[in-house]
Amino acid sequence: MLIPHPLLGPRDAVEFTYLGDASLLARPDGLAEGADAAFHDYVYLRDNPAGVHRELWYHEQGDRSWLVVTRNTVTHEILGAELARDVALAMRGAK
Repeated sequence: MLIPHPLLGPRDAVEFTYLGDASLLARPDGLAEGADAAFHDYVYLRDNPAGVHRELWYHEQGDRSWLVVTRNTVTHEILGAELARDVALAMRGAK
């Protein structure tokens, strides 16, 4: 499986470590009301969808960047990849 790294071009998936759902970028505010329940859900509750899904991948054997990879979990087709930093900054700007 080739991952289209936004800076380095296509890279073999063996260079990466999979972390999980890209929704992990939306970490709850630890000081907000109900933070205990929010962190419980953040840590323990995960979706396991069949189909198109956004995932976090770490380029461990490369430039050590974090990517948000959009992948079809049924066919393993990679639909795109973005730097996780850019995705996180866009999420902050959307608030």
